[in-house]
Amino acid sequence: MEEQTDLLGIPIPSTDKIFIAFVIVHILISLVAVVTGVLAMFAEKTSVRHRRNGSIYFWSISFSFVTVLILSMMRWPHNIHLLTIGTFTFCLTYLGRTMAKSKRNDWTRLHTICMGLSYVLLLTGFYVDNGKNLPFWSMFPEWFFYLFPSLVGIPVILKVLTSHPLTRHR
Repeated sequence: MEEQTDLLGIPIPSTDKIFIAFVIVHILISLVAVVTGVLAMFAEKTSVRHRRNGSIYFWSISFSFVTVLILSMMRWPHNIHLLTIGTFTFCLTYLGRTMAKSKRNDWTRLHTICMGLSYVLLLTGFYVDNGKNLPFWSMFPEWFFYLFPSLVGIPVILKVLTSHPLTRHR
């Protein structure tokens, strides 16, 4: 059994101060991603607010991915599942941003799919790592934390793809 540090009721599987510092930075950056992701989702899609929040979301996911890499190396191989989720999250975010900048045919649909799935994976990483320690959520089995964000997020993405004027097929 490895030593732990309690951080606001959440057990951190280390007492190493450098590891804990990276965890805190990771949490703060990821919270920025959660908030700006929602703000971008609900902003008018052609607005400056959507682009600004989307850009902040992209950079916060990018920096969060860097911290996931560092934390995973520090606890190898215990965090490989979180590294996998983080890698897919970053790749989808990068692809979504690339689609928006390319303006190629059907870019709005691809952008919506990539960014939507990156947000689903962002929440998946959170629940997989922390769900078992949260009130109410602790009663669910571990596999639930891998599926729950997708069960909510994918129908929302499909609804947007079929109903939003910028993503509907004509």
